Amino acid sequence: MGLIPDGKRYFRIGEASRIVGVEPYVLRYWESEFQQLKPCRADSNQRTYQKKDLEALLSIKKLLYDEKMTIEGARQCLQRQASAGISEHGSFNSGEIKEALYEILELLN
Repeated sequence: MGLIPDGKRYFRIGEASRIVGVEPYVLRYWESEFQQLKPCRADSNQRTYQKKDLEALLSIKKLLYDEKMTIEGARQCLQRQASAGISEHGSFNSGEIKEALYEILELLN
């Protein structure tokens, strides 16, 4: 539970629910509540989750179960992170990187 296997690109809903540690119906509900979750559909019309989806699911689970946030609170927290350009892993968006590089360039000149 919680460990995303390497070497695999796509996960069906059953696999994703085992990794995240919640029932499949919970994942389907979260899809309707969080716009960050957009699993692809396979040719068989089954949901297929990518690693980025699993990371988002684990973040949502942490906010809801560990930090005891409401759905609305978790949604707002994720939106604030996205608008700040910071992902769950602390990486920055390209605009912030460009800005920082220009500042460094000015310092060097």
